[in-house]
Amino acid sequence: MDASDVIERATILVVDDTPDNLAVLSSLLKDEYRVKVASSGEKALKVAMAETSPDLILLDIMMPGLDGYEVCRRLKAEPRTHHIPVIFLTAKAEVDAEKTGLDLGAVDYITKPISPPIVLARVKTHLKLKATADFLRDKNDFLEHEVAKRTEEVMAIQDVTILAMASLAETRDLETGNHIRRTQFYVKALATRLRTHPRFAAHLDDGTIDMLFKSAPLHDIGKVGIPDRILLKPGRFVPEEFEIMKTHTTLGREAIEHAEHSLGTKVEFLTTAKEIAFGHQEKWDGSGYPQGLAGDDIPLSARLMAVADVYDALISRRVYKEGMPHEKAVEIIVQGRGQHFDPDIVDAFLAIQDEFRAIADEHSDSDADLKRKKDLLSISGTEMPAHQKATS
Repeated sequence: MDASDVIERATILVVDDTPDNLAVLSSLLKDEYRVKVASSGEKALKVAMAETSPDLILLDIMMPGLDGYEVCRRLKAEPRTHHIPVIFLTAKAEVDAEKTGLDLGAVDYITKPISPPIVLARVKTHLKLKATADFLRDKNDFLEHEVAKRTEEVMAIQDVTILAMASLAETRDLETGNHIRRTQFYVKALATRLRTHPRFAAHLDDGTIDMLFKSAPLHDIGKVGIPDRILLKPGRFVPEEFEIMKTHTTLGREAIEHAEHSLGTKVEFLTTAKEIAFGHQEKWDGSGYPQGLAGDDIPLSARLMAVADVYDALISRRVYKEGMPHEKAVEIIVQGRGQHFDPDIVDAFLAIQDEFRAIADEHSDSDADLKRKKDLLSISGTEMPAHQKATS
């Protein structure tokens, strides 16, 4: 179907309170177009708002009740009829009257008495313009839909990639997959609480909080590079073993950087993941690792993860220990305020500690989860003692 086919089948709404004018215009247009008529502004709006809207409106100005100006104003204010071209047909020949009509959104202004060739030419021209505008608008809507669809696919791929990488680390670690989920929600809860705090408001918008939530599962991805003899070792690490264990932060960052290099570009969600993986073992007072950063030199994402990770390590059941009561874990977090942890983040944690408890309960480790980990240790030939191994 070409543009001429569309134009020939177009519907024209003629609005005039004088029956003779309606008859003349209908006779002029009927051979090329479908014609609808309305003898008042109110009737014109009803026809225009019907299920099938007209393609163009020829509108008289001077009518009782709603005049043409008001009809045009209402048509342009309504999304359904905003794009219908309006041509004023009127005996008002003053420049100000024409300017008023065009300012209201009309596409043309024809004075009476009309010249049939001029009316037909103007109608045809504006129908062609409308057909082009409709095509471009439909094309734009299609492209927006496609962009949204592709964006959704990319986001899904990102999510799957993160979870796949995190699950890979989890299969070799003593923690369960629920640790990943819990720490995700802890970090999101803390960030949401702090988004209005003067220190953090400029950094914690919706997009950043979503990025933190998605990136958090990769905080221990570097543990895939730690030998089983250390990662799954019973009891406490000797100093040399602990130094190797500490490299999981650097290994995590390097693994993510390798993924970036493979993509050939920096990716925002991987940048956040690198910060978390590399910095979540840093401490506020500078006594952490791998760089010994202190205070605000530690990325905010890593400071948030530090609280989330330690809290979860304390309260969670493991194959080698029972979980600590929530109250005791809170006490330890508070003791680390200003030493291990950013003081303001600890204050936020205290304010929402019930939310932390609820997250822990909702995503708690089941007996089946722990049995799976025990089976993993059996396969590796490792037996965990009842006493707690030093945390890394």
